[in-house]
Amino acid sequence: MKYLILLLLILLCIGIWAHWHRVDIDVNTVDMIRVYKAQRKMELYGEGELLKSYRISLGFNPTGHKQREGDGKTPEGRYTINDKNPNSSYYLNVGVSYPNPADVAHAKAKGWSAGGDIKIHGLPTRYKWLGKIHRLKDWTAGCIAVSNKEMKEIYDACKIGAVIEIYN
Repeated sequence: MKYLILLLLILLCIGIWAHWHRVDIDVNTVDMIRVYKAQRKMELYGEGELLKSYRISLGFNPTGHKQREGDGKTPEGRYTINDKNPNSSYYLNVGVSYPNPADVAHAKAKGWSAGGDIKIHGLPTRYKWLGKIHRLKDWTAGCIAVSNKEMKEIYDACKIGAVIEIYN
């Protein structure tokens, strides 16, 4: 019985450590981002090494590739990080280079606007208190959302020009 209690305490301590252990990422080390929409997961890489992963929220209609402005879809494909905005109406953001020429051509052929302004961002200022709970629902207009604490880390770590691959 004594050994069982000791084993349970050790497992509890390991679980608490794993939950609270934070891996810091150095500034400007992320050169690749992979987003897995169906899994609601985003991974950051530096020189081919997985540095950290995050749970995410997506556009309010996330299934499939973004077709046009207002469809609520998060795009799929290969893009780059093309901007960093410290003064966003959401807590920080990094820009995704959507739409690419193929996205624009497809939308134009249908008579639509491809849209744009796709970002990885934190929460709106008035909802910052939500923290990670925002992930219970896909709520953006097509962006990728994380908590503000996570966004600060991502903002600092991402290089302009980093590749972002977004998969279904």
